[in-house]
Amino acid sequence: ERVRVLRRATSRLDALTDVPVEYVTGDILQPESLPEAMRDCDVVYHVAALSQYWRSGPEAVYQVNVEGTRHVVQAALALGVQRLVYTSSVSAIGYSSPDAPADETQVFPDELRWFVYGHSKHLAELEVQRAVAQGLPAVIVNPGIVLGPRDVNFVSGSLIRASVNGQLRIVPPGGSNIVHVSDVVAGHIAAAERGRVGERYILGGENLTHRRAAEIIAEVTGGPPPMLTLPPWLLPLLARLVDGLNRRSRQPPLVTGEQIRLGAKYFYVKSDKAVRELGLPQTPFRQAVADAYTWYRDHGWL
Repeated sequence: ERVRVLRRATSRLDALTDVPVEYVTGDILQPESLPEAMRDCDVVYHVAALSQYWRSGPEAVYQVNVEGTRHVVQAALALGVQRLVYTSSVSAIGYSSPDAPADETQVFPDELRWFVYGHSKHLAELEVQRAVAQGLPAVIVNPGIVLGPRDVNFVSGSLIRASVNGQLRIVPPGGSNIVHVSDVVAGHIAAAERGRVGERYILGGENLTHRRAAEIIAEVTGGPPPMLTLPPWLLPLLARLVDGLNRRSRQPPLVTGEQIRLGAKYFYVKSDKAVRELGLPQTPFRQAVADAYTWYRDHGWL
């Protein structure tokens, strides 16, 4: 099968140097560039997104994630694409409780609108659903926090590096769902092959408190284990302090106030639907950590 990748002129390609793909230069914010990228494609995977906005502001996140998605689905409709898989996020589902993980029926809570990335992905899902109503055979997948090899931008991989450097000693009180990248890949392919049009599928792994996740990471990397879990009442105060410091800095923030506020939440989810309908694998979190750590170590990134 041929794989075509839409890239911007400024895109980093080092993660794809040994992958046999063809490239088309364009941008999801330039709708005129999309027909060439999609022409003759049976399946379109819309994975592009913006999650950080310290330099450009939150409006850039909405522009890329919502307006960009609108451009993608409209181009797919015009070209008669046979299947589109939209990569959303569990962030678009919202938080839950430790005892009641969320499923695909949960609607993004209005009180979480301050979470810019999650809110933008929720709005992007609405764009996909509008296109489905117009006849686009699209499926939505909602991965948890993705961990594994080849994370050259150190997104979730920053946890591995922090552990190795002894910086994962203080953790927030909440929890997240973390999934192996290979499981997410398998879920995308299965969604294209047999996902039901208009449906959401959570592509999740294990639900873990931040402390337990940090403990497992330390066990794998040999780094020091966490020594303190912050009390929930402290996080709003800490978030305001961090936001103030970040506004005075010209450097990318190590952490944002938004991230600190989210740290008290539990983004626990259930992947039963994807396991049942898509055959989603459930690789243990420890294996995801080991695979990511080994890749970073062997490639000289640590």
